[in-house]
Formats: sequence, C-alpha cells, structure tokens
Amino acid sequence: MRVFPWFAAVLLSLAFGQPVLAAPFVPQSDDQVLERLPARAADPRVRDMARMRQQLAASPRDMGLAVQLARRYFEEVAAEGDPRYIGYAQAALAPWWNEPLPPVPVRVVRAILKQFNHGFDEAVADLTSAVRDEPGNAEAWSWLAAIAMVQARYDDARAACLNMGPLLTPLIGTACTASVDSVTGQANKAVADLRAGLKQVPDASATELLWVLTRLAETEERLGHHAEAEAVFVKAQALGQTDGYLLAAHADFLLDRGRPAEVLTLLRGKERSDLLLLRLAIAAKALNSPEAAAWSRDLGARFDAARLRGDTVHQKEEARFALAVLGDAPRALPLASANFVVQLEPADARTLLEAALAAKQPAAAAPVLKWLETSGVESQVLRSLATKIKALS
Repeated sequence: MRVFPWFAAVLLSLAFGQPVLAAPFVPQSDDQVLERLPARAADPRVRDMARMRQQLAASPRDMGLAVQLARRYFEEVAAEGDPRYIGYAQAALAPWWNEPLPPVPVRVVRAILKQFNHGFDEAVADLTSAVRDEPGNAEAWSWLAAIAMVQARYDDARAACLNMGPLLTPLIGTACTASVDSVTGQANKAVADLRAGLKQVPDASATELLWVLTRLAETEERLGHHAEAEAVFVKAQALGQTDGYLLAAHADFLLDRGRPAEVLTLLRGKERSDLLLLRLAIAAKALNSPEAAAWSRDLGARFDAARLRGDTVHQKEEARFALAVLGDAPRALPLASANFVVQLEPADARTLLEAALAAKQPAAAAPVLKWLETSGVESQVLRSLATKIKALS
C-alpha cells in the first residue's frame, strides 16, 4: 500500500517543473551560483536514495533494487515537484525499458512513468498485461482506474475499482468507487460514502487519509458546499504530508473565494513546482504583489522551454497562465482545446469553458458541453460557465 494514485495520473502529468530557460545559460565563471537547492542532505529519504544509487551502479540488473529506486524517485516528484526524478527513475529501469514484456514489477513502474508524459495508451497496455499475469496486483488496478478517469472512461474506472477494492483496505475501496460516483451524477452519494468510510476507520494511515480527504474536499467544493470543503482542506493540511496536488487544490479553492493573500502564505517557497508557481502568479497578480512580474516571467520561460522540447504535457497550465495571468484569450483557447482531447477532468473542462468565454468563441466549448451532458458531473462552477457559453451561441 505504498501508493494510492487516484489523482496521481493527473497530478504528475501537470507540469511539476523546475526553472528552465528558453536558451542554454553559460555561467561567467566556475564560482557563479546557478541555483540554490533545498538543504536536504540530512533528509533520510535523500540518504536512502543515494545508498540505493550506489548499490544499483554496482549491480545494474538487480531488478528488485531498480524498481525500488524508481519508485522512490517517483514519490519525490509528488512530494517535491521536480520532474528530473522521472528521468532518474527511467534510467534505473534502463535494462528493461524497451523489453516488450519485462517482469510485472517493471511493467507497473514503467507504466507509471509513461503516463507522466501522457503516454496513456502504452501505460494501459503495460498495466493490463500486469493484471492479466497478476490479478491480485492492487497497484496496477489503481493506476488503470486513475487513467480511465482522466480519459472519462468511467465504466472502466469503476470496474478497476471493483477489482482493486478487495485487495486493499475498505476505506480505499470505498473511496475509489466514490471518486467515480463524484463525476457521474452521484456526488452527494460520494460525499456520504467518503464521510462514512472515514468514521469507520478513525485510525487510517496518513497516506490513506490524505487521498480520501482531498477527494472529499474537491467533491464538496463542486457541490457548492464551501464551508464543508474548507474544513476538509484544513484537516488534510494538518496531516503534515508534503503533497503538491493537495496544495494546488487548496490554493484554487482560496482563489475562487477571493482570498489570494492566503495563497501566497500557503505556497510561498514552493516556486520550483510549475503547478504551484502558477497559483502564486495568479494570486500575486490579484494583489499587485511585487513578485507578480518575476513569477510571470519565470512561468513564461518554462512554458517556452517546454514548447521548444516538443512537450505538450503543460497545455492546461499554459492555457490558464495565458488567461489568468496574461489576459491572452487567443493564446489560451487552442491550448485548452488541445488539452481537453487528452484529459477530461473537471479542471480541464473549466479551463476550456473559461477560455472559450474570454475569446467569445462558444463553439470551442462544444466538447465540454457534451462531456457535461454524458457524464452527469455535478459542479456549480461548470454549470454556471456552461450557461454563459450557451447564452453566447
């Protein structure tokens, strides 16, 4: 039960990034400081990864060690928002990376890494073969559910949850199914099931609680239960778990409530993550903060660099940046449209609706309107935006 990745397939494909420039930078001298990294040498996780790296260098075909190290790297992306760890993880699996059917543990981790760059079809192929060979592989089922949710294949997601449920704790099984309910017209049932599950397991692990509470807070917020959602966000933050997705979701909640100053307090010092820097830039602009211009330039440089690399993973974030920070609807709309072809989650739908409204191009929102109709998702914000779109038609 190391990872409960319901939202991780979305989270880790959302441009957790490090500062990069559009062109190479050549330092003036060997003494020039390029970047100050967090002082983490004393962190037991860092020491443990260093030890495993040394061991793997001596035995590069030690599959168990390679998989363990790749998992640690992946967890660092979620915790610290630095995508370089994805490359390190892939390097750890290099001896098996191109094999059609490597051992199941490698297939599962390879799938996790591939979905990071939106390689969803390849990831699903690896995971499907993994559960065929090991039907009791709960982690593979959980990632199949996560990817199916991103792609709006809700029947597949529910089936994966049902296969996964008996393999993990009752709380996780309940939460997985409730997550599907939350976007398929049964959000109130999802809230009730999540709250009942939490009451039944008061001693659940922090990892489980973080996942369940974050999903509960988001569902409450979509239903317009703002006081309830905020209480759950605060409870999740009190767990003390470092989690970029929770921070981003809480920041979005605060931005929607017109509380940008609290976003700066929540996220300051976490600028290395693109996901969080975007929220900081939006909050800083709302407050006319001195950091606004620098954060905007930094984000722009990161998106420019991604484009030069041919990286299309960042489209939703760049669309929101263009719209909320730059006020550039013509730039935002094609990015949001392209993103919604790949990712069909409520946040992706909102970005496209807002871009279509700002650009006064209601026809561009047609895919979201269709998804709203077929999914039955309950969201006050999305329904309000959809009404405004229809009024423009």
